[in-house]
Amino acid sequence: MSRLPAQRGTCEQAFGRSRVGFTSKVHCLSDARGIPLVFHLTSGEAAGCTAFEEVIALAEERPAYLLADKGYDSDAIRASPHEAGIRSCIPPKSNRKAKIRLNRRMYREHSRIERMIGHLKINRAIATRYDKLGRSFLDALHIAAIRRCLRYATL
Repeated sequence: MSRLPAQRGTCEQAFGRSRVGFTSKVHCLSDARGIPLVFHLTSGEAAGCTAFEEVIALAEERPAYLLADKGYDSDAIRASPHEAGIRSCIPPKSNRKAKIRLNRRMYREHSRIERMIGHLKINRAIATRYDKLGRSFLDALHIAAIRRCLRYATL
């Protein structure tokens, strides 16, 4: 009798099917300088907007701005930071009926987190996810982020 992947615990380990295979997604919250503050894992097929509440809940401090990509464009996500007094800068999806203005100058700062993830992926274990357990992979992400931040530390 074969078991479904969910019964073996793959969902708990943040593995799932995506277009490129059996993967997971890393959601990250960083500060204005691109230093990672929070990591969260979801399965490969999960939409980015599903992890928004969990990532924000993991943050120790309330951010002043929220910069996110189009994957986080939903009415609920736009309303949540606004109620908390956080200014958001999320580009609208092309199929959105109500047009939303975007502060392009502010959105350019979004590239810092993309570059930070790229620097973390220099580590081969991060880029290919060698670890089966989600906790081990999160630990490897934290170690890679600490290593990256120590490069800029001054004594």
